[in-house]
Amino acid sequence: MIIIKPYTDILTQIDGVKILKDIEKVARTCYKSEDKISEDTSSAEELVRKLISRGHEAMLEFGDIVVKFVCDRGVSHEIVRHRVASYAQESTRYCDYSKSGDVVFIEPFWLISNNPGASVTNGVYTEGLWKAFMEASEKTYISLIKKGWSPQQARSVLPNSLKTEINVKMNIREWRHFFRMRCSNAAHPQMQELTRPLLKEFQSKIPILFDDITY
Repeated sequence: MIIIKPYTDILTQIDGVKILKDIEKVARTCYKSEDKISEDTSSAEELVRKLISRGHEAMLEFGDIVVKFVCDRGVSHEIVRHRVASYAQESTRYCDYSKSGDVVFIEPFWLISNNPGASVTNGVYTEGLWKAFMEASEKTYISLIKKGWSPQQARSVLPNSLKTEINVKMNIREWRHFFRMRCSNAAHPQMQELTRPLLKEFQSKIPILFDDITY
C-alpha cells in the first residue's frame, strides 16, 4: 500500500503576457478598436479589467489551460461536475493495480496519527483506523484479481480514497467559475486543499484574470 498527498500540476506552458494580448485581439474585434492596441501590455490589461468588471467574460473563453489533478476519487467526482471542460482520467476499468503489488491512496489531511486504533477523536478519524480500512481494501482487491476478476469487477471494493489522476482542460472563463465554486468555504475541505494553492499559482502566472477571486 502506498499513501500520498494530493497535488496539482499545470501542464500548459503559461505565457501570461500572450494570454492577455490574445484576449485583447479577439475582444477588440467586437468594438473595432484594434488601433488602440499598444506594443506593451498596458492596453490589454486595461481592456481585460473592463471586460471582467462589465461581466463580458465571453472573451475570456479564448484561452485554454490544462491542469493535472492527483487526488482521491471523491474529489474527482466533484471536478467533473463542471460542464465546460475536457477530461482525461485514470480508468479503474482498465488499470490493474495488482500488477505493482500496491494500491495507491490519498491521505486525508485531517487524520490524527497519535492515537492509532481509536475510531473517532473529536469527530476526526484517526490514522490507524483509516489505514486499516485501506489495507483491507487493497488486500481484497488483489485477492479478487488473483481469483480471476477483471479490474472493472474488482474495483467495486476500492474506496473514495483511491488515488486518481485526471487531466482537466478549461478555458479561462470556466477556470474563474471553477475557482469561485471550489475555493469557497462551502467547498469540500479536500477540494480546498487542492484549489486554493492552485488559484495562487494562476494568480502569479496570469496577471489580472484571477486577481479578483478571493476566499
